[in-house]
Amino acid sequence: MFDNLMSQMQEQANEIKKKLDNTVVEGEAENGLVKVKATGNKKILSIEISDDLADDKEAVEDLVIVAVNKALEKASGIAAKETGDLAKDVLPDIGNLFG
Repeated sequence: MFDNLMSQMQEQANEIKKKLDNTVVEGEAENGLVKVKATGNKKILSIEISDDLADDKEAVEDLVIVAVNKALEKASGIAAKETGDLAKDVLPDIGNLFG
């Protein structure tokens, strides 16, 4: 029973990882002057910088940090929800181990 439960958990964890790899979130700073796309597994896919910022290196650096952090916060939220859903699915089965 325990081996089956562990196998089921591993399978669901793999499915969640695949889903997060295919989930794209976007963070932006200063009304879209800098946009960052990342996967639900916190891998940065792209960074877009508006031509309006071409002459202000310091502003670009600051806005990239803001946009990256926003994208990663969204990714963390999605990952937490997915793993929380996994726990809800598995916990009822764990209760049956002793009953």
